[in-house]
Amino acid sequence: MERRMLPIHGEWKHVSFENPGRFTETYGFSGSQGKVNLEGVLLRPESSSRTLLLFMHPSSTLQLLPLPRRLAALGHHVLCGGSRYQRNDTALVMENVLLDMGAYIRAARENWGYDKVVICGWSGGGSLASLYQSQAERPTIEQTPAGDPIDIAGAGLIPGDALLNLAAHYSRARLLAEWVDPSVLDEHDPDRRNPELDIYKPGYADSPTAFSAEFLAHYRAEQLKRIHRVTSRAKETLAFLRKRGGAELERGFITHRTMADPRFLDTSIDPNQRKRLWSYMGHPETVNSGPVGLARFSTLRSWLSQWSIEDTRADSLACGPSISVPFLAIECGADDAVPQPHTRLIYERVGSHDKTMHVIDGANHYFVNQPDHLDQAAQILSEWLSLRHLN
Repeated sequence: MERRMLPIHGEWKHVSFENPGRFTETYGFSGSQGKVNLEGVLLRPESSSRTLLLFMHPSSTLQLLPLPRRLAALGHHVLCGGSRYQRNDTALVMENVLLDMGAYIRAARENWGYDKVVICGWSGGGSLASLYQSQAERPTIEQTPAGDPIDIAGAGLIPGDALLNLAAHYSRARLLAEWVDPSVLDEHDPDRRNPELDIYKPGYADSPTAFSAEFLAHYRAEQLKRIHRVTSRAKETLAFLRKRGGAELERGFITHRTMADPRFLDTSIDPNQRKRLWSYMGHPETVNSGPVGLARFSTLRSWLSQWSIEDTRADSLACGPSISVPFLAIECGADDAVPQPHTRLIYERVGSHDKTMHVIDGANHYFVNQPDHLDQAAQILSEWLSLRHLN
């Protein structure tokens, strides 16, 4: 039965907490005065609820996406919370974002009148949600991958009452490792490239591409080698700065060409209903060297916490077994961002006894021009929540 859509109101939410740092990571007042200030938007319908749905991404803001707004129109209270790194992940440290998420959940429980909080991991928020819930249930972290102290174990993170995984990959680091361009030979000169590994050679767009299994195996191995080279450089530079002493504590750097996944050219690899030569950010060759590619601008600490496949903790496959609360995963059948295998892999790893997975046939990553697919996803979510008395 079709449910009536309710008017929704957007309410600004501010959360502030003490979190002194050795240096300022983000421009402005977040952290520079020994405090972190977070801003979110509560999408509240004209109905009461004791359950809050928390949508949070490490660096993006989500209040303008269609799914949170549709869930609010169906009667759910939805908070789209921004981290301290919202709209700029250059210096993002995932362990700090756990503290940010924890501050929102504590405020919801202690100040805003909610009894239950459902953590909604959308896209890149999926691995954040998994890491948060696993640490809230079984805290272990005492330092960041760069070796800086951070007392996650003593932070008193409040677990969510359920976990949603929505069009989400299992790790930003894994996604980068599958997208990074292995043809780059010199990190300081993106035009020095190995032509044998350049999938964007002239003429590639003229006809459908079919990569051999042998080429793909070699390509994936070279992608990992490039990631490991950057990781080694980040670790060596941090060690150099610490050994030298002084007030220089961090550096930024550029990683060129990070959108060269053969799947965007050859749709027979991990097939779904995605379009060829297209990604959620546009044409993949353009994105490969554009300003918003994954990990384009990064600090040393952020690389280790966010992008290093050997160091990051934000990995839903690693965190999944520690999760015990009800779990729902939704895969978009024509996702043009998240690789097709990721949702199923996450679902299989989660330790919850109550877990469910759905595929929205034909849906792209953002439900662009797909109102029916959006309705289907929202109805699945709303009914799942209602059955568990989380509406």
